[in-house]
Amino acid sequence: MEGPADTLNYMIAGHAVIFGVMILYLVSLVVRWRNLRQDEVLLNELEEKED
Repeated sequence: MEGPADTLNYMIAGHAVIFGVMILYLVSLVVRWRNLRQDEVLLNELEEKED
């Protein structure tokens, strides 16, 4: 009778993929947040110019 299958490499690869996707998502959120702040500053400047 054989022992359990050796799937440690697959588990490590799976975790690496999951954490890689999470890091990419967090970077995307940071970039979007920065762009949102820049848009807010621009809109505030345009609003001040109208007054």
